[in-house]
Formats: sequence, C-alpha cells, structure tokens
Amino acid sequence: MSTRQPSTASRTVGVIGLGQMGRGIALNLDKKERLAALWDVRPESANGFSSAVAFAPPNRMAEQCEVVIFVVPSSKEIEACLSGPQGLLAADRRGQVIIDLTTSDPQETGRLVKIARDRGRDYLDAGISGGAVGADAGMLTLMFGGDAATLDRCRPMLDAIATRIFHVGPSGAGHTMKLIHNMVCHANFFVLSEAGRLAARAGIDLKPMIDVINAGNARSYISEARFPNHILSGKFDGRSRVANLAKDLGMAADLAADLGRPGVFGPLTASLLDRAMNEGMGERDFTTLYLEMDRLLEAERMARGQSK
Repeated sequence: MSTRQPSTASRTVGVIGLGQMGRGIALNLDKKERLAALWDVRPESANGFSSAVAFAPPNRMAEQCEVVIFVVPSSKEIEACLSGPQGLLAADRRGQVIIDLTTSDPQETGRLVKIARDRGRDYLDAGISGGAVGADAGMLTLMFGGDAATLDRCRPMLDAIATRIFHVGPSGAGHTMKLIHNMVCHANFFVLSEAGRLAARAGIDLKPMIDVINAGNARSYISEARFPNHILSGKFDGRSRVANLAKDLGMAADLAADLGRPGVFGPLTASLLDRAMNEGMGERDFTTLYLEMDRLLEAERMARGQSK
C-alpha cells in the first residue's frame, strides 16, 4: 500500500473503519477505482488494496477526499475521528461530504450533523441492510437521511457498494429507519426460532417447516436466507454477534419510548437479547441463539410471572 496521494481523478472517496462491513465496502470502491484513502485503528487491516490507495489518518484524508465514509461501531468513534488536531474537521474542506453508516442513536446523529455543518461539511446518515455478505458482494441496501441533492451527487459512487438506495427523510431519518428495520428483522428471527422449537415439539423437522413457510405468505429474508444458510446447514455463521443485535434493539426500544410509542414486540425482543447478553452470549454468532431458544423463552416467561 502506498502512502502517496492518489493521482487518479476518480479516486475521491475515503473509508474509515475496516471491520466486517467496512472492508467489503472499501474493496468494492477500490475495484471501481473510486477509493483514495483508508483508515483503521489496525494498520494490518489495510492489506489487500491497490497501490493507488493511501493509508491516511482522518486529517490527511480530509485533504485527499471529497467524500468520507464512516463504517465504525457508533457515533462515539465518529466524533473521535472528527475532532482534535488529527481529526477530519481539522482541515478546511468545505463542501466535503461525510457519510455515516453506523447504527446510531438518531439524537447523537443530529449532534454530529451540527458539528460537521459548522465546519462546512455536508452530512448524510444511512442505515445498511445486507450484512457482511452484501458488503462483500457490493449489493447493500442503503437508507439515507439528509439533503436529497447531496445524496444525488453521491449516487454514482454509491453504485459501487449498493444495489438499492433510498432517501427516507431529513437528517437522522436514515439511522431511525435502520433501527426500525432491525427491530422487524430481529423480532422475525425470534418468532421463526420459536416456531421451529414448537414444530420440533410437535414432531415436525425444521427443514420441512422452513420449506412450507418459504412457499407461503410467512416467508421472509430470515426464512429464505438465514435459516437455510446458517442454521439448517449447521454452520451458525451469520457474521453478526449477539451483542450487535442487543445494541440495535436497545436503541430501537429507547427511540420508541422517546417518541411515546414503546410498543410490545420491540421491547420483548430487546429483553430476550438482554437475557442472552447476561448469560455471556454476547460474542457468539446470533444464529446460535436458535439452539438456546427454549431456555431463553422459558426464562422470559418465568420473569413475567407466566406459567408453562
């Protein structure tokens, strides 16, 4: 990997965060000759990119890139990369676009938008759907909040990483939509897992149950992809930790409460994930929760004072 500034005119994008999602995103931008620079706390994660790509801290990235994409765990990491003498905002680069692909509290997103705008930056927040597999394949779904015209300017570059791009509203709407999306997705996983355990008790194997559901109106991404590929296969390799799901649902439950719509299914899903976390399952792949479903559901019933 080179430390020089890329000379190719189309290479105008920087990526900060090279985890399971960020690496796939960056590799696809590199393949399309869009990627100019990378940054991660682990320098070794930058291996495997073309020689035209620089490994540059945020302040240097600000000088090289018209668009900077954050693929880090939360708003906390973004703020650390924005602020201080080594931060992205240390350089005067008005008109630069920041794309925030974290799963974050929309209120925190709003605060970061103001910080960035005060320094002349445009800020788009976006939720991601498609997981690490979609990131690797360049087939993500992105849901954006922020200025629609700014998003339109970025669409040619985003085509390298996503097949479906939505503008859902003003700043914060992208991250709000992500929390809503994940609430539905994770609740679906638990409902389908409960159904699988019920079917087993009734003498129906999981595979025919999934086959029937996928042929009928109850089918979903969870039934069509997650169960066949990661549970029925015995691999349990969904590439997302229980801790990630718990974080998502915790924020979704908080958002619902803040908006005066606390609901039932979201908090129940969050409670089941909190229970798994308290039992030390946070670092496990989330698909392994299927194996624990009887015990988790029984503990939840007992905690709510319900009999068997």
